[in-house]
Amino acid sequence: MTGLLLGKRYELLEMIDSGGMADIYKALCKKTNSIVAVKVLKECFSDNAEYIDRFKKEAESVFSLEHENIVRVTDIGYDESAYYMVMEFVEGSTLKALIDRRKRLNEKETAEYALQVCSALSAAHKKGIIHRDIKPHNVLIDNSGRLKLTDFGIAKSVASKEDEEDKVIGSVHYISPEQAQGERVDARSDIYSLGIMMYEMLTGVLPHTGGKTVSVA
Repeated sequence: MTGLLLGKRYELLEMIDSGGMADIYKALCKKTNSIVAVKVLKECFSDNAEYIDRFKKEAESVFSLEHENIVRVTDIGYDESAYYMVMEFVEGSTLKALIDRRKRLNEKETAEYALQVCSALSAAHKKGIIHRDIKPHNVLIDNSGRLKLTDFGIAKSVASKEDEEDKVIGSVHYISPEQAQGERVDARSDIYSLGIMMYEMLTGVLPHTGGKTVSVA
């Protein structure tokens, strides 16, 4: 999709990341002449109501959050079978990449990074939004050392009436026991995942591993 102009405004320059349901591109906003990040729902899901709904809910969740430690969403649209979300472009890397490169972080760095994630989670939880996929892959670090929480694709409102607890969604190495068992989650589930992430920052390894997903859970 590189070179495509979405919404007659966002020119996709290069793909910078790819996930299970969407690809993320570095793009140029023709209106402001600024660099942004554009998350595009993968074509194979463009006619899947469940994934479209999840994509839209992510945008709605983050639209309501304005916080220095949360990646800001500025626009959402649909163009030529492509659902897309426009976000601020963060120049830097993921926390996961930093851990892989450094092997382990010291106590001061871990505490400082954890406090920033806590600040982001506090803002989300006050809005009644549970992230449900806290992991270092979803934490960006800009060139100034500021963390930005991203990927609210499976976030859920605590006020939601939808019964989704029978679907185990999230990254198995980081999710809480109640989430792994398909039970109802709340703000504490995100805090548990932060604890796993802190363990990985300090030691360079995950506390729970195994050959199969079910054994990790």
